[in-house]
Amino acid sequence: MTYYQQHQSDFLEGLKTFLRIPSISTLSEHKPDIRRAADFALNELRAAGMTKAELIEGTGNPLVYAEWLGAPGKPTILFYGHYDVQPPDPLDEWKSPPFEPEVRGNDIFARGACDDKGQVLIQIKAVEGLLKTTGKLPVNVKFLLEGEEETGGEHIEEYVKSKPPRLKADAAVVCDTEMFAPEMPTICVGLRGMVYYELTVQGADHDLHSGVYGGAAPNPMQAVAEIICALKDRDGHIKIPGFYDRVKPPSALERQAWARLPFDEKEYTEKEMGARELVGEPEVPLFERVWARPTLEVHGIRGGFTGEGAKTVIPARAVAKISTRLVGDQRVDEAMAQFKAAVKAATPKGVTAEVKMLHSGEPSLTNPDNPFIHASAEAMKQVFGKETVYIRSGGSIPVVGVFDRYLGVPSVMMGFGLPDDNLHAPNEKFHLPNFYRGIEAVARYLEILGQ
Repeated sequence: MTYYQQHQSDFLEGLKTFLRIPSISTLSEHKPDIRRAADFALNELRAAGMTKAELIEGTGNPLVYAEWLGAPGKPTILFYGHYDVQPPDPLDEWKSPPFEPEVRGNDIFARGACDDKGQVLIQIKAVEGLLKTTGKLPVNVKFLLEGEEETGGEHIEEYVKSKPPRLKADAAVVCDTEMFAPEMPTICVGLRGMVYYELTVQGADHDLHSGVYGGAAPNPMQAVAEIICALKDRDGHIKIPGFYDRVKPPSALERQAWARLPFDEKEYTEKEMGARELVGEPEVPLFERVWARPTLEVHGIRGGFTGEGAKTVIPARAVAKISTRLVGDQRVDEAMAQFKAAVKAATPKGVTAEVKMLHSGEPSLTNPDNPFIHASAEAMKQVFGKETVYIRSGGSIPVVGVFDRYLGVPSVMMGFGLPDDNLHAPNEKFHLPNFYRGIEAVARYLEILGQ
């Protein structure tokens, strides 16, 4: 029986303790919880046997840094993860409280279970097992964990931009993605980037009575709807001029590999999404739509009266939250300029529209043909007993682009989540067999790299 099998119950208890901390980075009242989560990660790294572990303070939430550099001449791996989580709303849809982890069957349910506390602990426990059983690691290892991934990661970006010598590495390992299907080891080689906007439309300087002023007064709610409809058509085509110019289509080899993936569209639509039918560009295959095409989505609109009963008011202002996902070779700065110009052109008379960028991240695409990716594919194959598949993800992990640009290192995205883990939604979960095997796969990866 290996160290990893002997200590599964300890690993689970540690995960539960981590998940009980409501480290919600988007809500300022949770600042003390953010600090507690950072301290928890720091103490776990120290207990694992890292020779140096400390908090890096800065303008935002603290970064957690640790290192073990006792393998001269061997590669250096930089592990990344985040200890902050999304808000749990809507609370009434959770079957058990979001910060009281509950095991049901083979899954643990809690906010942050998969995104990303469970996957952070996978990395730490993999290193711990090697250090506790052999007294050393097969390669040099560094950790950089952040507490702002869910709010844009400004602190980590500023820190990495400064190119501190302590971050020098041969590759980064990111455990924050998912497997394509249960029992199918998966490496993600592409991520979409993102720009998140707040659009504020102003009409009159105060709310107006629709009986007295209706028909003459500008209506910001109507204006927001008109602007949004001008940005994207009913078939999902983005109408922003120039937006698709840099979009790099997937290769024929990638398309062939995606076509071989086991996939049930009906189950994906009805069970996983709980939707009636799929939408989007009808001429583009599904995997390409969600992995290799840009998107524009509206996340919320507020303004006017939404309470019970009736109140005939023309609101003075309306606000919409909108994001665009970007793909290689799109660029954040150019996409922002195009978005702002399109909003300006679509703004109806009588109102003003102001666009504020809340956060952004560049898209990334890793060439799968490098030794660090090959080693991770082999490690996952050995632990899961099946060939590893390569996919892209529709999500965004801004730090991957940051590592690429400022440190010049490839990111190996070994993810152990599942498509139905409800990231950012009620009843988020993590499949415990993936948690335990993930720990073993990361440890095996380090052993392969050390050979």
